[in-house]
Amino acid sequence: MTAGAEIDSAEVPAPAHAKGPAPRADDKGAAHVRMLESIASPRDLKALTPDQLPALASEIRDVLIETVSRTSGHLGPNLGVVELTIALHRVFDSPSDRIVLDTGHQSYVHKLLTGRYPEFGTLRQRGGLAGYPCQAESEHDIVENSHASTSLSYADGLAKAYRLRGETGRSVVAVVGDGALTGGMAWEALNNIAVAKDSRLVIVVNDNGRSYQPTIGGLATNLAAVRASQRYEHVLDYIKTSLSHTPLVGPPLYETLHGIKKGLKDVLQPQVLFEDLGIKYLGPVDGHDEQLVEQLLRRARDFGAPVIVHVITRKGFGYPPAEQNEEDCLHQVPAAPSPAQAGKPPERTWSEVFGDEILEIGARRPDVVAITAAMLHPTGLAAFARAYPDRVFDVGIAEQHAMTSAAGLAMGGMHPVVAIYATFLNRAFDQLLMDVALHRLPVTVVLDRAGVTGPDGPSHHGMWDGSILQVVPGLRIAAPRDATRVAELLNEAVAVSDGPTVVRFPKGTVGGEAEACGRLGGMDVLYEPGAGAARDVLLAGAGPMAIVCVQAASRLADQGIGVTVVDPRWVKPLDPALAVAAAAHRLVVTVEDNGLVGGFGDAVCRLLREAGATTPVQTYGLPQQFLAHAKRTEILEDAGLVPQHLARRITEAVARLTPELADHTQA
Repeated sequence: MTAGAEIDSAEVPAPAHAKGPAPRADDKGAAHVRMLESIASPRDLKALTPDQLPALASEIRDVLIETVSRTSGHLGPNLGVVELTIALHRVFDSPSDRIVLDTGHQSYVHKLLTGRYPEFGTLRQRGGLAGYPCQAESEHDIVENSHASTSLSYADGLAKAYRLRGETGRSVVAVVGDGALTGGMAWEALNNIAVAKDSRLVIVVNDNGRSYQPTIGGLATNLAAVRASQRYEHVLDYIKTSLSHTPLVGPPLYETLHGIKKGLKDVLQPQVLFEDLGIKYLGPVDGHDEQLVEQLLRRARDFGAPVIVHVITRKGFGYPPAEQNEEDCLHQVPAAPSPAQAGKPPERTWSEVFGDEILEIGARRPDVVAITAAMLHPTGLAAFARAYPDRVFDVGIAEQHAMTSAAGLAMGGMHPVVAIYATFLNRAFDQLLMDVALHRLPVTVVLDRAGVTGPDGPSHHGMWDGSILQVVPGLRIAAPRDATRVAELLNEAVAVSDGPTVVRFPKGTVGGEAEACGRLGGMDVLYEPGAGAARDVLLAGAGPMAIVCVQAASRLADQGIGVTVVDPRWVKPLDPALAVAAAAHRLVVTVEDNGLVGGFGDAVCRLLREAGATTPVQTYGLPQQFLAHAKRTEILEDAGLVPQHLARRITEAVARLTPELADHTQA
């Protein structure tokens, strides 16, 4: 079709009731070759007949379940987009046509269909395939960022670029979930896409009613009404019946469907919403009927102007344990436990420790409310929500709104606790700075997954907040080293009434406790030189790095180096006692699981400089670069943030201050 052509929104058959995946082809006999093994690129996919596609979908699901159960990763989202991804690659010509996957955690099927099946067993492993699209892996990957609600803006820019370059034959496809459509950035993009009438842009709304959990908000309510409406079912059943007796092209189909167009428009609220913006709407269609999805995508591709294709899928489709998992349809499954872990009770996570303590605080403080951005369970707020449902607000994937809504709640006399992942705080920085801190409002921000997160890769590491938050006037930042300090510092944070506070902790299970052996101002002293030992090094560790520092100090003591280890507890503002202690030592060393530039170490250097202290400082942290995916322990070791590496580097630094020790070290 040309840009001026009309696509009737009633041209699409109804979603059928979900069927299980077709049984796999018989794999008996030496001559059998899995279809996936024969697909080196999407071109090979196009050569398959429609009758072969159900078996391919079944193969893909088998591979997903087997691999992700072993490596960990996002299972539910990928099971839900198998047929949709097959259809996308059969209709569009990637990489000439660009396919942008919002968030990207549903890219596993895309990887399998673009030649990466032989390496798929390395998913999320060090040196293996990334859990998100990765430009270094394939020319078919374009957007690596795993933050939601961005695909429409990328796609808008790409489509405009191709038009300006005269590349009129190229299409751009943005695949966005209904959960990501709760993000304001998506609607900013739609506002601009609506007036880009000559953009060859197809927006596929993958509507499964969920992000991590059931999608919330007004749009979600309208989409749910489409899925559940009996009137909708009756009208679309009539369409399916008509289609079975009507040629797929030409006036008969158009006349059959056009007569009920207005009836559909009265029911399909999203169509009215999107078409009022000026964007053509097609759907909804059963996202697990590959042939129907293909048919719809071909119409959208040939339209020549922005089109929204509404595809209804089921998260976890075809795998009963995922479909029946009420919490998140096995959104992300952990790796299988090692033999050493088998049979042992699971260790508590940092998120669970926070969840237990905020529940106790909520019982004492009726003014404490909680806000989350589509991550109620992952951030540990589920128990609080069950106990105080009227005091929890899940705003969807909308961190900016979450922060300024918290400002309003604080202005109204409440104390909001905003629980989000550290990497997603970047999106709400302006709101924290200008809407919360400028007004000196009592808002507590709890940053889960701070520091190194591991196999989720560069866009998930929470290694930026420790730097960007240093510039916010009046903000206090707490970094607990263990479970006891999570509870302790959270209580201190919510007791602050004259400005915002932040409590940050990492991903994973909580390790051992480190009790203080003394106090230095408001800081905890965790290790001191033995009797008669020199005070060579003041070793300050932020958050869980304080425990690593204690372990390093023990190694240093074996080398005759006297070490004092302090946990500042609050890394902003720093305790002035730190400068006093620095003057009593020959070397100050800081350790943090944050980027080195502008973080805790730089703040210590500034404190000492302003206090006139001349003690030299060594700062250790994460290199200021986008870190590839690997286990948290592997990344920390590479960065030198483990006891043995720290002890060696500190020994070398002390040796440079002590010539006789340097001679001994070289010997």
